[in-house]
Amino acid sequence: MDISAKLADLGLELPKPAAPVAAYVPAVEHGGLLYISGQLPFRDGQVVMGRLGADMDEASGYDAARRCALMLVAQIGQAVGGDWSRVEKIVKLSAFVNSDPGFTAQPKVANGASELMEQLFGEAGRHVRSAVGVSVLPLGAAVEVDAIVAVKPA
Repeated sequence: MDISAKLADLGLELPKPAAPVAAYVPAVEHGGLLYISGQLPFRDGQVVMGRLGADMDEASGYDAARRCALMLVAQIGQAVGGDWSRVEKIVKLSAFVNSDPGFTAQPKVANGASELMEQLFGEAGRHVRSAVGVSVLPLGAAVEVDAIVAVKPA
């Protein structure tokens, strides 16, 4: 699995994994599963902020979710020591969308993360998912996405 080549084909570059902003670790591997903490969307080193349905449209939210997924992939890569062959399956994504009360397209926003996982990992990137509207996210982020990934032993 050549994630670097797939990223390059998509015109994307793997960012440096973000450091935690509070008292937690970015990833925990246990029992064949890798749990990745919620990741925020970054553009040019800054958190993408906004509220969907108020000051952001669906397309901007989709892009923000895609940026969260890119950061998830960076965290996965760090957790597996760059050995992408250890990744068996993206099991679950949970997407939290900073939403105006009338905004109901959270699943379409979350597709930004889901579709990138499938583009990068193929069939192993197809996963179950939750997409939830929330009133606020850390640092004013537009979207936050976490993941559960099945991994082979090191």
